[in-house]
Amino acid sequence: MSISNPPKRSSSTGAKPLYASQSTLPHLPVPTLNSTFHKYLETLKPLLTTEEYTRNEGLVKSFLKSDFSKVLQKRLEDRSKEKESWLSEWWNDTAYMGYRGRIIPDVSYFYIHKRGLGQGASQEERAAELVRATVEFKKLVDSEILEPEKVKGQPLCMNSYQYLFNAVRTPTKPADLPVNHGSDHHHIVVLRNNRYFKVDTKGRGKQDLVNAFKEIKKVADAKEGSGLGILTGDNRDTWTDARDHLISLSPANKSSIDTIDSAILLVCLDDGPAPSTDDSRAWSLWAGGHDRSPSGKGFNRWFDKHQIIVDADGESGFNGEHSMLDGTPTLRLNEFTLASLQAGKIPLELPENEKSKDPMPKPEEVEFELNEKLKGIVEKSRKGFGEEMGLQDLKMVNFEGYGKNLIKTHKVSPDGWVQMVKQLAFHRQFGRPGITYESCQTRKFLLGRTEVIRSASSQSKEFCEAMLDSNAKDTEREAKFRKAIERHIQYSSWAADAQGVDRHLFGLKKLVNTTEGETVPEVFTDKAGLRSGHWELSTSQLSSKLLDGWGYGEVVEDGYGLSYSILDDKITWCITTKNNDAEKFGNALCAAAEELKEMMERAKKSTGEKGSKL
Repeated sequence: MSISNPPKRSSSTGAKPLYASQSTLPHLPVPTLNSTFHKYLETLKPLLTTEEYTRNEGLVKSFLKSDFSKVLQKRLEDRSKEKESWLSEWWNDTAYMGYRGRIIPDVSYFYIHKRGLGQGASQEERAAELVRATVEFKKLVDSEILEPEKVKGQPLCMNSYQYLFNAVRTPTKPADLPVNHGSDHHHIVVLRNNRYFKVDTKGRGKQDLVNAFKEIKKVADAKEGSGLGILTGDNRDTWTDARDHLISLSPANKSSIDTIDSAILLVCLDDGPAPSTDDSRAWSLWAGGHDRSPSGKGFNRWFDKHQIIVDADGESGFNGEHSMLDGTPTLRLNEFTLASLQAGKIPLELPENEKSKDPMPKPEEVEFELNEKLKGIVEKSRKGFGEEMGLQDLKMVNFEGYGKNLIKTHKVSPDGWVQMVKQLAFHRQFGRPGITYESCQTRKFLLGRTEVIRSASSQSKEFCEAMLDSNAKDTEREAKFRKAIERHIQYSSWAADAQGVDRHLFGLKKLVNTTEGETVPEVFTDKAGLRSGHWELSTSQLSSKLLDGWGYGEVVEDGYGLSYSILDDKITWCITTKNNDAEKFGNALCAAAEELKEMMERAKKSTGEKGSKL
């Protein structure tokens, strides 16, 4: 077992490619002060009043002229020389491990597997197939023969892959700990009716697993379990205290926790009527239940680990624990399992030399001894989680008017196009730009995770204003649209090169020694400036033909979670919000998407030109 593992290294470049490039990856750079603050001011302009902008411009100039700005930059540069990554420890703690709120709805995410991929398989059969494929992928990771992810031929940091399997977010104070329990554990834990069962997978074929799952359903359906897992969706300090108390009650409880924590991952076999709509499937995979009502929230879930979830009809999805790895590794896992099964490449029954020589053991129930105090905590947590999720509104949006095929005929970046759709929809609804976070991975650097693409720009604002101006010509609108796309591409490139604004500002502010009497410079505390980081549109793209969508929660109280996928002939969004207008905003997105397409086609027709490539 290891806690917060050091970066994976490998001297091999042949037989074990997974971590072979780790030692050659560049370290995350420290941008220059002038570069960052020039970009920062540029991103403030469309969001602030003239007075607010002028004040922030003065604060930036004052800070850059000060000796203290150079002191902070030097501290950051020194830290960069001393650490594998100047950012990684801070970011993992601040954004994830040190966060004490609920990881559902605030941190974790879900994937909706494409309906029908199981081709009518029963719940037990589909779950067994998904487990078999997962075990095959785990073999590739454990043996390190899996090829690293690459972008334009360049390998990415693969350090986070150590948290794909046998790993858990362990609740502790003042911050949680990521723990990898070791690849020599070959069991999964199956959840059914709020009860937990250990199932061996080593050397076990599909039929062994099907039989085990049938036995689990027979046993579990006789009586509902305690539902201790609801605590994993509570405040992290509440769960830490409850877990410590649980372990103190008996050695058996400690053993049961260890069994769950060390499992490859969890498999949830849900009972009751299967969710039938895109919205109800999303609710089930995100938090349990079929809608925003308290019913079923957190039922049959354990959010500290990755979970494969299979409903009564054999349809499936995935709930991802987000703290130590971002979406691309888990998407790769899900695409591998789904595509390999679809192509018939997974040996569902093992050859004789790989089969276990021992008979399949009966599923072993993972039991907990709860006293009245803990039963009361569980019940209070169940009620609180239901109330919290009841504040959420969710809408899956499938826009089938067009996708990237049509977008490319206009020689425009599909991601830039869809970001401008969001800006136009928000501008129409609220009369101003939407303050937008678009996630950009920085894994071409050692221990890199993400940087922000600040998608709201002066150019996107001018484009939206032109779209709302009935007197504007389509050719003018198109010209402003292309300028907005050009700017979006430029900022995306900066972010991918770790030359964005937000992580650098974060690092500088972290190095102000307030305990030693240093004062945080006003450039970091101005209310108008801080508003530029109030991410009312939290956006991220993951696109896969094997998913019917994916999603996560909003990151500010008055904001929207806006995950999206751009496929050949459709665009999907998952909208989450506490504003009670998810469907309304979804309609605005669809209307904006149609409006943009029609404008571009009119402009193209009027000029008879193909336009420039952006």
